[in-house]
Amino acid sequence: MASTIRPSLSSFRFSGGVASTRYGVSLSPFHLTRRLIFSHLGSNVPQSQAFGLKSSKLLRAESSRAGMPLAGNVVQASTVAAQETALEWVKKDKRRMLHVVYRVGDLDRTIKFYTECLGMKLLRKRDIPEERYTNAFLGYGPEDSHFVIELTYNYGVDKYDIGTGFGHFGIAVEDVAKTVELIKAKGGKVTREPGAVKGGKTVIAFIEDPDGYKFELLERGPTPEPLCQVMLRVGDLDRSINFYEKAFGMELLRTRDNPEYKYTIAMMGYGPEDKSAVLELTYNYGVTDYDKGNGYAQIAIGTDDVYKTAEAVKLFGGKITREPGPLPGINTKITACLDPDGWKTVFVDNIDFYKELE
Repeated sequence: MASTIRPSLSSFRFSGGVASTRYGVSLSPFHLTRRLIFSHLGSNVPQSQAFGLKSSKLLRAESSRAGMPLAGNVVQASTVAAQETALEWVKKDKRRMLHVVYRVGDLDRTIKFYTECLGMKLLRKRDIPEERYTNAFLGYGPEDSHFVIELTYNYGVDKYDIGTGFGHFGIAVEDVAKTVELIKAKGGKVTREPGAVKGGKTVIAFIEDPDGYKFELLERGPTPEPLCQVMLRVGDLDRSINFYEKAFGMELLRTRDNPEYKYTIAMMGYGPEDKSAVLELTYNYGVTDYDKGNGYAQIAIGTDDVYKTAEAVKLFGGKITREPGPLPGINTKITACLDPDGWKTVFVDNIDFYKELE
């Protein structure tokens, strides 16, 4: 989505003509041993099974006292109980969108565009010549408190297929028209001139960066989180809302249906839109599948426990692509998963994330 896993929170390689990310299982033959996974607990039961194990024991005990066989209905009840326990924990977990990761063909060109046209700051840059890639982190504030962009340049790869599934990134600005004029002066491409959003009053504009990634400029007052949106297209909006609420613990902030233009959006996140980054899910009437290309990679989200997070994702229909556990070399614990549409997310242990930043 390769023989070693690189010691960083997220970085990418281009191998065999296919862009890949170190968070996916396909990146490396490395597999955690049972002892390594279970050491998080200090027992022979991985914490990722905690929800189901607790519920199963309780239901077995109840069935025994009632003289009932442990049949399919009891197993089903066990699953429901496990989901309820997981949902309760997910809602209490301290989660935040950390960064969004994607690939670009010319890192210096993109950094120049983002800093000069979009007002971002280059937070840090890391070159790994032995692995033939370079990362750059950009945003509007430090990584420990802001949602940021992680760009990946793979040596010798100057172009990527963005596909039809990825939509755009959103940036809140105080004056859309002024920002657009600046971007034009710098040679940037404007794909939608400033004006009110269709069916609403918010002033917006659309631009493209040098690699073709779209950015929506939204006119707002001062905000602590200017990098405010990631828009992805999905094939079943109700299914996606249910998954992100239960497996990811996000809140459904609002929905808006636009029958005239045949699409519906749902805004989801861990805080209000004017103060935090959110995920914008878009459903286009009758479209159930999209080409994801190989440019956009994933979102990273902080969690207090990657083991419980992985179990919750499984319970609510997600697919784990990297089992929870520490990365070799830096011991940062992560787990990676796919949502029902195949969009990838990496969960990173909160404490380990801040230690790595240090």
